[in-house]
Amino acid sequence: MRVYEELFIVKPDSVEEEVDAYIDQLKTLIATGKGTVDKVDKWGVRKLAYRVAKCSEGQYILIQFSASPEAVKEIERRMRVTDMVIKFITVRIDEKQKKIDKRKKAREKRAARKPAPQAAPAVPAAPALPGEPAAAGPGLPGTPAPEHPAPAAPVAPAAPAAEEVKG
Repeated sequence: MRVYEELFIVKPDSVEEEVDAYIDQLKTLIATGKGTVDKVDKWGVRKLAYRVAKCSEGQYILIQFSASPEAVKEIERRMRVTDMVIKFITVRIDEKQKKIDKRKKAREKRAARKPAPQAAPAVPAAPALPGEPAAAGPGLPGTPAPEHPAPAAPVAPAAPAAEEVKG
């Protein structure tokens, strides 16, 4: 069994009951081929990128299912002969899922090998000599101002503003 996605577009003026009956027909076709339907999504009426069969809109329907390749051939044959279906595409997604799972597994393996990040050890303050007051951290109250402040970085002159050309 392989996993597929079938995306098809039906005419926008198709009756909802007719579309539901067609989806049920596809479900029974998949079930008779010993497959399973995982999900059915109706995306509703959307505008098409270009006109197809004199339609500029269509109802999008996505079916995700597991089936044999023979069942997929029969589904595609029925899509071709059904008048209300104006476009369809079948995509096999189990290969893509295998690649994604393989990448996840490799990523988890690398993460397990990598040691956990450790916090930097705190640097103990130098003990004050007898007779000297204890020094507070920089920026704390009671800290003497530095005698030689660090020079400020030179600031580049601003570029001249572009003048608007009127002509």
